Amino acid sequence: MPRSANALRTARILLIAAASLLWTASGHAWAQSRCADLATLRLKDTTLSTAEIPRGFHYPNSAFAMEERVTPSRGFCRIQGVIEGRTRFEVWLPERAAWNGRLQGVGGGGMAGDVPFPALALALEAGFAAVGSDLGHHSGFTDADWAIGHPERVRDWGHRATHEMTVRAKALVQAYYGRPPRWSYFTGCSGGGRQGLMEAQRYPGDYDGILAGDPTINFTRLTTAGRLWMQLAMFREAGGAGYVPAAKITHLAARVLQDCDLLDGVADGVLEDPRRCRFDPARMICAGSDRDDCLTTPQAAAIRKVYAGAADSKGRPLFPGYEPGGELGPNGWRTYLSGPAPFGAMQWVYATGFLRGMAFEDRAYEPSTFDFDRDIARIEAKELGGETLAQAINAIDPDLSAFRARGGKLIHYHGWSDAGVAPRSSIAYYESVVARGGQAAADGFYRLFMVPGLQHCIGGPGATSFDFLAPLQMWVEQGRRPERVTASRIEDGKVVRTRPLCAYPKQAVWRGSGSTDQAANFLCKAPPS
Repeated sequence: MPRSANALRTARILLIAAASLLWTASGHAWAQSRCADLATLRLKDTTLSTAEIPRGFHYPNSAFAMEERVTPSRGFCRIQGVIEGRTRFEVWLPERAAWNGRLQGVGGGGMAGDVPFPALALALEAGFAAVGSDLGHHSGFTDADWAIGHPERVRDWGHRATHEMTVRAKALVQAYYGRPPRWSYFTGCSGGGRQGLMEAQRYPGDYDGILAGDPTINFTRLTTAGRLWMQLAMFREAGGAGYVPAAKITHLAARVLQDCDLLDGVADGVLEDPRRCRFDPARMICAGSDRDDCLTTPQAAAIRKVYAGAADSKGRPLFPGYEPGGELGPNGWRTYLSGPAPFGAMQWVYATGFLRGMAFEDRAYEPSTFDFDRDIARIEAKELGGETLAQAINAIDPDLSAFRARGGKLIHYHGWSDAGVAPRSSIAYYESVVARGGQAAADGFYRLFMVPGLQHCIGGPGATSFDFLAPLQMWVEQGRRPERVTASRIEDGKVVRTRPLCAYPKQAVWRGSGSTDQAANFLCKAPPS
């Protein structure tokens, strides 16, 4: 027996360490055995190809990430499977002691075409069981050739694949841990945001909380009356003279800020609400010869159309435009609107892929021939077998009553400087939900946050680092409804500014004293009338 207090403490420490090692070893053995057993699990219309605990891990080279080695801080069971011979999905399950008891479904962007591995890795590191899919096809990030002759793949991409992967994931969680997830969440931005809204609308029982960022809500209108229309607004202006080269964007952005930055009372290079900005591109028309720091008359006319949004030949609105203040930045107009050369911008690439593959199923289709008076209605009414194309892929149904009734909570955010998806499309959807069910009902389960200075999902001049998942969890699990969330601007690894993000329609308003780089000096208030 130990003869001193120190010896007794030492003995206890050794005993605890030995027990810990034994528990860890037995836990790891349990995980390996339980994981391998999942490969034999029978799930409807599903083939499970892999169920293993990987040693180290490489993302496959995909649209979502460069190939890189990932070393999770904890072990996990990786399950790969295929649903109905089309939809590839993966479920990542942390070891029993590391699981937080929750499931997180993750969405992809663009046309998807691969499993969103980075989002799976982030969810795993936070302790979630995680699931993601390729939405029913394995192809390029911007093309839709896979849709030609395959209406079932379009329906998968539109809504079925996300639901079906969720059903399988819950079954695998139950089999692995011996109990279902206590709470289930879905997170995604861009196309992933559309996936989340579609879940709330069509499959309200899948998730308790949904986080939808910069969603491609009305995909048919976004791609035609949004992306394609904006490109043709430049190319059809004065026989193509309306094209605005990337070199002019820097000067355009500077003039917008010169006119509008102080409208919110703070000079910070960010427009709190770009709708208040009345910048007229005609002010930049060159007095003499054409230069990078001025616009030609056709270029000014084209930019005015980009801000105003799409309209048919009779002037009736078709889709919102893009906001002033979002022109500059790596994810701004140079990428989406101007591109490296005419017909090289992301808007044109996305529109071309959609029209040739999903809409018209014609690889030789020429997008410049699109008729906005006729063709939008034509493709939206296209039959897919039991539903139209618009019904299958547009997440615009304002009826969220079933999601609300089961206690679901939705946080929806959108960057005001988004040049990929018009910010006002999110406001339009939110207002349609309010109009259908009333403001009080919407306030009980739905929050929209407009993020000043955020471009498409990432980057931009504003405070663009934020966490909406934690507030969503508190709302779902504790009933604490979020009214404001603090966002940060990080430069060279340091926080240089914090700002509150306010539940729409409220906006951040400076108190009039204190640093404008500190969120504590801002109030969330209704915008001026």
